[in-house]
Amino acid sequence: MIYTDLNNLERYLGMGKHLDTAIHYKKGRNEVDGDFAFINCFEYETLPEEKTAFEAHEKYADIHMVISGEEKMGVSDMSLMTVTAKDEETDSIECHGPVEHYMDLTPGKVLIVFPEDAHKVKIMKDQISQVRKAVGKVLVTE
Repeated sequence: MIYTDLNNLERYLGMGKHLDTAIHYKKGRNEVDGDFAFINCFEYETLPEEKTAFEAHEKYADIHMVISGEEKMGVSDMSLMTVTAKDEETDSIECHGPVEHYMDLTPGKVLIVFPEDAHKVKIMKDQISQVRKAVGKVLVTE
């Protein structure tokens, strides 16, 4: 997991070819490099934590970047999770377990989670917030 300021993101260049590609395309909806690196954009309202759920991925790392609004994300090692559903086609794992760490995501902050990091998204911080977010998807396991 990497949690950093947006202006420090380039410090992580060189960690992996596909991660480098995604870092260079950090805003908007982009088809970056086919299935190796792409960016999805979302808009949603944050929720009370009890209405949110963990997710994880086997093949992709996620680069979470809030463009507007704010949210809190919970992150835990997959070894602490109980998997409840898995979709290999969409690289989506639903799971539940305890939150080890909370990170505040506001404009300018970046959170990168890897396959070993289950992440609970859309948690409201102090109050419900309308969030606009870009999530870079980077293939790390083929």
